[in-house]
Amino acid sequence: MFEQGKRKPIKRTSVELFAGGGGLAMSVHNAGFQPLLVNEFAKRALETLISNGARLRDPQDTSMPEVGRGRSGRRAADWPLVPGDVRGIPSFEFLRDAEVDILAGGPPCQPFSLGGAHKGTEDERNMFPEMFRAVREMRPKAVICENVRGLLRPSFRPYFEYIIREMGLPFIQRALGASWEEHDAVLRAALAKGSSDPSERYDVTYMPVNAADYGVPQIRQRVIIVAFRSDLGVDWERYRPRKEFSEAALISSMHDGTYWKRHDDAPGIDVVRERVMANLPPAPLVLEEGLQPWRTLRDAIAGIDENEGKPLPAVPLEAVRGRLAVGNIPDHVGWPGARVYTGHTPNELDRPAKTVKAGVHGVPGGESVMRHDDPTFDGSGYRYMTVRETARVMTFPDDWSLAGPRGEKMRQLGNAVPVRLGEVFANAVRAALDDAEGLA
Repeated sequence: MFEQGKRKPIKRTSVELFAGGGGLAMSVHNAGFQPLLVNEFAKRALETLISNGARLRDPQDTSMPEVGRGRSGRRAADWPLVPGDVRGIPSFEFLRDAEVDILAGGPPCQPFSLGGAHKGTEDERNMFPEMFRAVREMRPKAVICENVRGLLRPSFRPYFEYIIREMGLPFIQRALGASWEEHDAVLRAALAKGSSDPSERYDVTYMPVNAADYGVPQIRQRVIIVAFRSDLGVDWERYRPRKEFSEAALISSMHDGTYWKRHDDAPGIDVVRERVMANLPPAPLVLEEGLQPWRTLRDAIAGIDENEGKPLPAVPLEAVRGRLAVGNIPDHVGWPGARVYTGHTPNELDRPAKTVKAGVHGVPGGESVMRHDDPTFDGSGYRYMTVRETARVMTFPDDWSLAGPRGEKMRQLGNAVPVRLGEVFANAVRAALDDAEGLA
């Protein structure tokens, strides 16, 4: 990642829509962007943001938000938080004079019909149109979106490509009552003509990513969309993030022992090592130069990045059965009832965790179960991960509090952008903007 301390100091600003539990908003803030406005709809996610320092703002308020007041010790200190449906924000034009540097968010993109009698009818929960409205009204220098990799499936691909074209030409508004296919034809014609004002056009690119390749201890397949206003002349290819970690490097580190040396104080690690190594593929003959080993669930629990050297306390059997808090770590609470069966398989400690999912009712299935080092633990050898362990898998810092019961906390984490993944891209966007504006 780019080192913030090497840049010339400059206040850069951001707007975050669909903030959820705060993953991407925290990433962007960590990269040096000061939030002018943060928006979220869900009750528990709003409570999470407020508990971490965000302050409520009236959706009808069109005064310029204050930046940089802050309160010591609060992660989201004084983020101006607009609660409610983004469609209830009448306009973002009051932010235009602020020259917003980055508009960020993961718009919900619910299923829509691409065929049959309802061809061209989009689900009303699809929020990409609101993202485009915000772009038109505030004219940010850059846009960053995260969404599910499923948008690249063949059945969704035509609409995804339309999204990319609409983000590139957001000032060409869809005619009232027009289908997305009809509007897409208008966009294609405009692109073929190639004469639009560069200040009203965006250069758009997207990247399929696996979060594990960027230092997140989790297999999480997503797509990141990045756009820059064309008149800025940003050289994104120079700053586009490249993968920094690999599975091959993890396997190699297990074969040469460096992985196990990091965890040599774990109880019973010699027995675990023997079991894992018996099923490990051979060491790769060739490694990609400069790539580090994928981080694992065991690494996350031991502590990585800002939690380095801060291992989470072991969760004893009595804490699992009694739903008891362990140590003084927020949300590190045992949970009973873990089961494993076909289609409901556990996380392995010495692999990146499986994708953290929100789940239909906020509680994931096998994605929140882990195989214990002790095969006799609770008679099964499995237990549920604590919310805090799951937060570490999402690279949330331990001092970020989550609101609501366990299921709602897990839902927020499953819907979030891993902080480290978001920060890699936010840092790259900032570096590209700094370069384009002569500040690098």
